[in-house]
Amino acid sequence: MAKNKCPECPQCMPEWLAAFGDLMSLLLCFFVLLLSMSSMDAKKVSEAIGSLSGAMSVLEGGIKTEVSKRRIQESTPIEAQDETSDGVNRVAEAIAEANEMTSKSEGSAITMEESQDGFVIELPASLLFERGSATIQNDDTLLFLKRMALIISELPYDAQVSVQGHTDNQGPKTDTPYKDNWELSSARAISVVHELLLNGVDPKRVSAAGFAEFNPKATNVTEAGREKNRRVELHFYAPKSVDKSKVKKTVLDQ
Repeated sequence: MAKNKCPECPQCMPEWLAAFGDLMSLLLCFFVLLLSMSSMDAKKVSEAIGSLSGAMSVLEGGIKTEVSKRRIQESTPIEAQDETSDGVNRVAEAIAEANEMTSKSEGSAITMEESQDGFVIELPASLLFERGSATIQNDDTLLFLKRMALIISELPYDAQVSVQGHTDNQGPKTDTPYKDNWELSSARAISVVHELLLNGVDPKRVSAAGFAEFNPKATNVTEAGREKNRRVELHFYAPKSVDKSKVKKTVLDQ
């Protein structure tokens, strides 16, 4: 007796399709939750559409929107970097590099500080000159002055540099060509000015002055204090404009 043939079972969906359907359901639920937790601002959407339409040059006849004045964000202008500030930063970098080169052999360091009219660079005399001399001997300091000359040339033209020489209260030795500290301090300031001029600084922008021992920074009782007083200062400043209407008449005008 022949056995009855088993009827064919209906073909089921593939297994991957079931997993894919579950994934799509989860994603749909996820976006529905995101939508339910977000707040829709119709005005913002309308403004965004209008901005996009204008940016992409959409043809006339579409939706036109006017952006609310309250929503206009003022753009922050890009400020041009001040040339003087950039110069000060370059001076600070040059001082740091010079101090790294001279720290191995010298105990003094170049410093910079702000002043009422600008800023001041202080060069210890031990980094520039031999005792009682006004001739610059240190090659590292000469390189530093060369960099200063380049920076001065790039500063605004109204920036001026006053080079000021200072000494301690002990006068020059008898074997030097200087009879007193006035001549020594002035000669040292002039030597620094000459070095700046040799490296391209406009002579109209620099000046030299000697103060001898009469503007000390420290006491002259100790050697450490006298060493601080032996220095050359570079004063960077901008000349103040003079109101001629307020200048008093001189004797010749009367």
